[in-house]
Formats: sequence, C-alpha cells, structure tokens
Amino acid sequence: MTTEERDDEQQENEEELLQQATEELARLHARIGPRFRRAEARQRARGFLQGLLAPVERKNGWQLAEELGERGPRGVQRLLGEADWDEEAVRDDLRAYVTEHLSKEDGVLVVDETGFVKKGKKSAGVARQYSGTAGRRENSQVGVFLAYASGKGAAFIDRALYLPEEWTSDRVRCREAGIDDKVQFATKGDLARQMLERAFAAGVSADWVVGDTVYGYDELRLWLDEQRKNYVLAVPETHAVWIAGRQQPVGLVAALLPESAWVVLSAGEGSKGPRLYEWAWLQVPEQSEGSGRARWILIRRSLADASKRAYYRAAGPAQTTLVELVRVAGSRWKIEEGFEEAKGEVGLDQYEVRGFRAWYRHVTLALLAHAILVVLRAEAQEKKVAASRGASD
Repeated sequence: MTTEERDDEQQENEEELLQQATEELARLHARIGPRFRRAEARQRARGFLQGLLAPVERKNGWQLAEELGERGPRGVQRLLGEADWDEEAVRDDLRAYVTEHLSKEDGVLVVDETGFVKKGKKSAGVARQYSGTAGRRENSQVGVFLAYASGKGAAFIDRALYLPEEWTSDRVRCREAGIDDKVQFATKGDLARQMLERAFAAGVSADWVVGDTVYGYDELRLWLDEQRKNYVLAVPETHAVWIAGRQQPVGLVAALLPESAWVVLSAGEGSKGPRLYEWAWLQVPEQSEGSGRARWILIRRSLADASKRAYYRAAGPAQTTLVELVRVAGSRWKIEEGFEEAKGEVGLDQYEVRGFRAWYRHVTLALLAHAILVVLRAEAQEKKVAASRGASD
C-alpha cells in the first residue's frame, strides 16, 4: 500500500468515526438531557459536544460558536457559566457510560494530574506551580483526574480542580472566581480520595488503584488500606519502609538486591512495542497475619541504564503474582495517553473560561466527547477481533 493510499484509508476511517460519533452522541445526549432544565441549554450542549467531536482546529468559544451556527461565543459562554444544569449529575452519567462499555475483569482505576498553562491571575486555581504538561513550574491550573482502564480501553470518569493554599486562604479572590466559601483547601491526595470514594460508592468494578508519586504518600495509601482496596502507588526513592527490623529508604533496598532478583517483564504495549523493563519485588512485614492480604515493594529499572529506577508500594491478595503487579503498574500509562487524546482530539485544554464552575462544565463535556471516541474504538476493535476469528474458523 502506497503512502497516498494509506492517507486515503486513514481519512475514510476518520470520516466513518465522526459519523459514528454523531450517532453515539445522539444516544448519549438523550441520557444526559434531563440534567438540563431548559431546552435551549439542552440543545446547545448537544451542539457543543458535536463541536468538540468535529475536526475543528481549535475548540474555543468562537470556533465552537461557528460550529453551532451562532454569530459569537456568548451562547457557549452562557452554557458553561450561567445556564441551569447539573454538571455533577452529568459527571455521574459519564462514569456510568464509561463503565458500562469498558468494564472488564482486568479493570483498574488510575489517578493522575495534568496542567493547563494559563496567563493572568483570574482563572480559578491558577498559580505558579509545577505543570507536568510544561515540564516545569509555570503559571497554570492543575486538574486531578480519575480514569477507568481495562483491556477494552481507558476513559475518564471524574475530575477535580486543584486549588493551591494561596487561593483558599483568600476568600475574596475565591468569590470573584465563583468558588464557594464551603470549598476549603484539599491536597491532590484528598481530591483523589474523594473521586475514588464516589467511584466505589457507585459500584465501579475495578480490582486495583494506580497512581504516581504524588499519590503514593501515606494519606491516600493508608486510606486505601482501611478500605481493603488493592493498589500500586509510585513512591520516591527516599520513601522509608520497614525491612529486617529497621526503616530503610527503598532506593537503598533496591541497590542491595542480588542480580538473581531481577526479571525482564513487559509493562504493556507502547507505541514502539512492549514496554520492557527489569523488575524485582519483596514482601514487607506490615500486613496482619490471617488477613489474606500482603504488601510489597515493587522496583522497576531500565534495561539500558540500571541506575534509572522507579519504586512502588503495593498491597493486594497474598496470592498476587509479580506478573500481575507489573501489569497493574504499567496501566498508569493509559491515563497519560488519555490526556494526550483528550487534549488533541476534543479540546480538553482549549477552554477560555475563568470561573470555577465553568471549568468543571467544560472539562466534563470534553471528557464525555472523549469517552464516545474511546467506546467507538473499543467496539471497532471487538468487531475486528471477531471477524478475524470467524475468518480463521
């Protein structure tokens, strides 16, 4: 197949996906419709979602207004800032939609954050803070997100805007950004716990919780232990654990392991094939006897440079294998891929709102649009696999 033929095939696939997305949107809009009190807002929300799914260069107010056939962005701004609808109930619909279509025995919940670089000081939560998106400290907003990931695909089910203490200690500034006085400072771990509580209460079927070092500190990990939830959470090399009767940093523990402790395993498929690393683990004596559960230190090191390591605290059923822990740890990359897709395909980061509630509304609708694409791709993959099996029979 020539390059031109591949380009033509890709364009045809994209056009087909867009048509399918329009049909799927109609079904999903019927589901979320009751969350909007007025017909005008209900229809504008559908047009907004259609615009997010469309091949529009920028998903900002002006271009989405053009997609809606409106002369200016005022209607879009009103939908996000002033219209009477329940974005928390739509969030619940999003979670139900994702789990209904992607739920599988290997499902995990993945928590992570992403930055939204911004100018000025008016946008809710904006501050000079570390942004993974920029790779440095930058004037930005930071959102904490929860995704559901399985062998079928990965999509987001919850979101929270992080408010630095410089915001929550200034109630005048908060009121100007539409932040209620009841909203107090919460760490990123607190926000993750709140989202996980909602997921567990809603009966989301996921055996494991996964997160990076921001979420590996005691506050979230100990809460998950109390809930008897399984987890694989990254920790820094200075994180101390009890080994041989004394506390030692995990970095030192890893350095003392014999070469026989390491085994090469794949942490999942990447863009260039399997993500191969060397892995080692050891059990830590912190779980009560007879509980049927165990805790481990899991260590990953680069095949090319053994000094490059990552460390995890893990807890789960005592019969859990190293292969299973590695699979779970590797699932965290799925949320990073999700951020890239949501920003590149449905304009997750292309909003022009400043208000607290408007941020939640834009992000919720963008995550809905992204979920539609994930579900359609999962269904297409299932059909492809079924057709392949049929051809071989």
